[in-house]
Amino acid sequence: MVVFARRVARLAEVTAVTDPDGTCVVYRVTGELFFASSNDLVGQCDYAADPDRVVIDLSAAHIRDASSVAALDAIETKYAQRGKTVEITGLNKHNAHLHGKLSGELTPGH
Repeated sequence: MVVFARRVARLAEVTAVTDPDGTCVVYRVTGELFFASSNDLVGQCDYAADPDRVVIDLSAAHIRDASSVAALDAIETKYAQRGKTVEITGLNKHNAHLHGKLSGELTPGH
């Protein structure tokens, strides 16, 4: 089980693109988000250096469990602590339902 989790943890990729005027960064997430990959997602953001507006684009990602929602909550919290705003976009119907149901309901741990 541990070997499987390590292998599939790499199925999620994050690409950051800052807009030309430097006022927004978009993190495009692709792949599967679940317990093995969600911690890596939190570590991909540059909380201190990113501009005041951050977009997390999940249009090519799939949220599979509560730990992924907790990771997104942790990202939003870390940016909010720095006075920055986060917009999560690209949620399909399943992802939006899971995120809406669990966001803010999980204990912080990331």
